[in-house]
Amino acid sequence: MSEKVTPRGAYPHTKRVGDFIFVSGTSSRRPDNSIAGVDIIDEMGTKRLNIEVQTREVIKNIQKNLAKEGATLADIVDVTSFLVNMNDFAGYNKAYAEFFNAETGPARTTVAVHQLPHPDLVVEIKVMAYIKS
Repeated sequence: MSEKVTPRGAYPHTKRVGDFIFVSGTSSRRPDNSIAGVDIIDEMGTKRLNIEVQTREVIKNIQKNLAKEGATLADIVDVTSFLVNMNDFAGYNKAYAEFFNAETGPARTTVAVHQLPHPDLVVEIKVMAYIKS
């Protein structure tokens, strides 16, 4: 099994332009195509979609993609987050704050979207990083 998550379309995970690194919208999808933060809670297959777990995994996936470009989370200057349900904002914000803070973290925009590319995804994040070459 590959340890690399491949894009689900004709785009790269990262695009470097000069000193800027653009990271495509990233989810909590794992290399085996399972999705972190999806819990089956009963014998009928009812799912619980956990925004905190998904947000943590999204940021860890972004971290891995940045590392391939020689960058870290500290190099991120701008974040755009897409939530399927703004009622998840508190949990998303809690997990996000484990990686970034208001004083030194990146600028951020969070918007609600109707849906994401898989019904079990509740958050997707794209970022822009800057590293002086």
